[in-house]
Amino acid sequence: MSCIIKTESEIAKIRTSGKLAAEVLEMIKEHLQPKISTEDINKICHDYIVYKQKAIPACLGYHGFPKSICISINDVVCHGIPNKNQIFKEGDIVNIDVAVMKNNYYGDVSKMFFIGKTSLLSKRLCQIAQESLYLSLKTVKPGIPLYKVGRIIQNYVEKHNFSVVKEYCGHGIGRDFHEEPHVLHYQNKENNIILEKGMIFTIEPMINSGNSQVECMKDGWTVKTKDHSLSAQYEHTVLVTEYGCEILTWQKDENISRKLVNTN
Repeated sequence: MSCIIKTESEIAKIRTSGKLAAEVLEMIKEHLQPKISTEDINKICHDYIVYKQKAIPACLGYHGFPKSICISINDVVCHGIPNKNQIFKEGDIVNIDVAVMKNNYYGDVSKMFFIGKTSLLSKRLCQIAQESLYLSLKTVKPGIPLYKVGRIIQNYVEKHNFSVVKEYCGHGIGRDFHEEPHVLHYQNKENNIILEKGMIFTIEPMINSGNSQVECMKDGWTVKTKDHSLSAQYEHTVLVTEYGCEILTWQKDENISRKLVNTN
């Protein structure tokens, strides 16, 4: 397994796509209210990407996926399909996953949102998911084996009595939506590619409040926790830099710097 080292020109294009994807999440926040359908949210995001950003919603038609973004609510782990009958309720936790293609290069990002007031467990789960991502980002730098990213996430999540979904992972990204390497969110020493400056990939841990087992629904896309426990996910597209990494999908409300230096 390898990872394509990107040229300066490619990095610039992926940086643009990442910024656009992040801006969709910043834009959609105010629309996430009780009694709005996931189809409504999908349309707002689609129109923003196509007409305002003059870009392409990468999910639409990808391996037959029917919508422009993924919306995953409560016990849905990932790949939730927006539809007009799915209405947000007070207390829901929602992952919105956006991928944008501009100038033939991709950016990919997701984050959790709260609909109204949510439970303490929901907030805690989302907090730990985001913190596990942030901790992993702070370890990224040239020379480390990729499995360290997964080890940090798994150790942090399990220390807080949550579980890491193992069936889905991060991925290289660039001219293709999904490239090598696979970025696992748990320790597997076979995932031992050594990071180099110029690599770009996503880190996107999915963590559950119950056990880690998941199942795919009959629609062939929607993945849920098997025990119906809550699930949360945060995702960033990252560039390995000389001394750390740059978060290409950084948003204004992040509790982390866009450029990270790892001197350890």
